[in-house]
Amino acid sequence: MNEEIEILVNGFREKVPKGITISSLILKFKEDDVHLIVEHNGRFVYPQKYVTTRISEGDRIEFLNPNFGG
Repeated sequence: MNEEIEILVNGFREKVPKGITISSLILKFKEDDVHLIVEHNGRFVYPQKYVTTRISEGDRIEFLNPNFGG
């Protein structure tokens, strides 16, 4: 049985598999900008930590794309 948890992604409630990593979240939400910035519970996450940083129930993830804007 695949257990799911609820988290906030860019302010929206999402259900994701328990134990998912940031790198898997990036794939799931198709965030393929090479300049992507990720915040986990308000803290910057270094790209080398994406594979090992696991997400827990209630966590807040922000995907920031610095190339957007005018």
